[in-house]
Amino acid sequence: MSSNKRLLVLAGDGIGPEVMREVRRIIDWMDRRRSVTFSIDEGLVGGAAIDATGHPCPDETVAQAMACDAVLFGSVGGPKWDSLPFDKRPELGILRLRQDLGLFANLRPAKVLEPLVDASSLKPELVRGLDIMIVRESTGGIYFGEPRGIETLADGTRRGVDTEVYTEHEIARVARVAFDLARRRSGRLTSVDKANVMQSGRLWRAVVGEVGQAEYPDVELSHMYADNCAMQLASRPKQFDVILGSNLFGDVLSDLAAALTGSLGMLPSATLGATDADGRRRALYEPIHGSAPDIAGKGVANPCAQMLSFAMLLRLSFGMEEDARLIETAVEHVLAGGLRTADIMQAGRARVGTTVMGEAVMRELDKLSA
Repeated sequence: MSSNKRLLVLAGDGIGPEVMREVRRIIDWMDRRRSVTFSIDEGLVGGAAIDATGHPCPDETVAQAMACDAVLFGSVGGPKWDSLPFDKRPELGILRLRQDLGLFANLRPAKVLEPLVDASSLKPELVRGLDIMIVRESTGGIYFGEPRGIETLADGTRRGVDTEVYTEHEIARVARVAFDLARRRSGRLTSVDKANVMQSGRLWRAVVGEVGQAEYPDVELSHMYADNCAMQLASRPKQFDVILGSNLFGDVLSDLAAALTGSLGMLPSATLGATDADGRRRALYEPIHGSAPDIAGKGVANPCAQMLSFAMLLRLSFGMEEDARLIETAVEHVLAGGLRTADIMQAGRARVGTTVMGEAVMRELDKLSA
């Protein structure tokens, strides 16, 4: 019997609770079939937390996250809360969790599964076998820099200000995460910036280069301007393996890379913090598809990204490679069998809803573990 593992589940808003239910079924299945016991806490975040407490991420939720081994996050936001002031918006829930837990490295894989090669907007030969990992710095940069805000000038016109700020320490720690990943993969890392026009970009390029030279001489490092990287992703994506970017550039490029796979509904992510003296690393795992309020409550959402986020959780937080691979293989087998949710529907395939897709994955898990 494996030791007890404590998880905080934050289903959030929109389709979050629907897709999270399918993961809870996998967790229950692991308890029965894999002798892996999880202790589950549930908390409020996003719009659900605003409705209950007035805040998108109340102190209680942060305290729960601090006490757990890992956080499994659904999604936040929706039209119901669009009119709220900026500092009360649901999306600030995830930003607070990242900041308070020190989750500075966002890992977003963009992997094309063979059954979904034809779902990509690019030609099959460009994306078949594509497997990119984008590492995005997630607690610094323009999303957190000061000063920021909208001000009215003396002539009555308005001016919006956001500030891109990075310290050497912030750049070096996320660079090490990217270098470590590259070392375990193909030994290649591409760092993106705008060192040609931004002072923060010049520092970014310098620090990443220094970390690479001093600590990772075995990893091949290349630098690329962010706009060129976007063009290259859309034209020759398989040249990349691990891509490292700032909060802003990592955000944009990871969404672009996600589009190459055919659907945001298939893609997981992880956000990691530093490893403490006891070897514990705070981490949060979430699908990248958002709350999708237009389909919330209709039972048609794709649960695969949430399931694959749980697989990342097993691998990165608990070292459970076999169990993570089991879930990933089950998902791929279901897709190979022809089942599709609406977001990845193709001609000649069988369209199913959230629950049926979840049930199909459970059947595959039973087969694979027999």
